[in-house]
Amino acid sequence: MKEIKAFIRTSKVNDVAMNLQKNNFCCFSVFEGDGSGNFSDPDKEYPSLKHPYLHYKIAKLEIVCKKEDENAIVEIIKEHAYTGKSGDGLIYVSNVESRLRIRTGERNE
Repeated sequence: MKEIKAFIRTSKVNDVAMNLQKNNFCCFSVFEGDGSGNFSDPDKEYPSLKHPYLHYKIAKLEIVCKKEDENAIVEIIKEHAYTGKSGDGLIYVSNVESRLRIRTGERNE
């Protein structure tokens, strides 16, 4: 299994989510946050009230998938999160060793 984490613009979340679901990748989580980085979009920078040194809003999308679905999911995110401006985001892919379903105790390796 693979875990895909994508840090994208908040304005692109709905487009990415809609296209993941349209392609039968239904189960993922989205978190909002504040970010800082070398590649922020100067047109969208503003200070956070909670964290004055963090200067833009981000969304973090997380999805765990079968290894064979990794490339399709990454391509959907890449295509639908793209604006062509600095600050479009990053995608990380890592291995997942196992999954445990809390309710049933079922474990997948």
